[in-house]
Amino acid sequence: MLFTLNYIWVEVDALNSIDIMKMEHQNILRMLEVVRRYCLRVLKHEPVDYKDFYKIIDFVRNYADKHHHGKEETLLFNRMMDELGSLADKLVRHGMLVEHDLGRLYMSELEEALKKLESGDEDAKLDIIASAMGYVNLLKRHIDKEDNVIYKFAENNLKKDTLKLIDDESANFEKKAEGAEVQYKYLVMLSELEAKVNK
Repeated sequence: MLFTLNYIWVEVDALNSIDIMKMEHQNILRMLEVVRRYCLRVLKHEPVDYKDFYKIIDFVRNYADKHHHGKEETLLFNRMMDELGSLADKLVRHGMLVEHDLGRLYMSELEEALKKLESGDEDAKLDIIASAMGYVNLLKRHIDKEDNVIYKFAENNLKKDTLKLIDDESANFEKKAEGAEVQYKYLVMLSELEAKVNK
């Protein structure tokens, strides 16, 4: 299975689930930079193809959330809460899961603002920037916490058998997604948006 990281396609079959999640974070961070650049264009009254924001929403909902957060929530976080007690429960239930939901809210608000703009409400541009940048700032902090706290806590404290089970389930999850061309579709979309916004 191939995976892209900063335009380089690499083999990931030998990587563990947490390494793959960290690589996905790098792709999400790339999209966050795309979002920021689009918001700057709106702010500066430069030409913007607002349909691209719908592509961003699609990427966030189906790659960052359904694919990436889906693995975290169904494969990693639930095992952390089951096996590692109240500290893990607080970190996950009152931290990571709350932030996942907040990210979904920002995307809903962005979609609503885009529809208002389409109906002629020019003031909705402010809401587009606010919702999009709210998501950018949330996810940057969220990714930093996961990479440097949550994942390390899991790797250092979960039983080896549990980590192996997560790796096996993650590999099956990835293969199923690969069969539906999820990774390919959204990483190509990411590269295309990067090229467009960097012109």
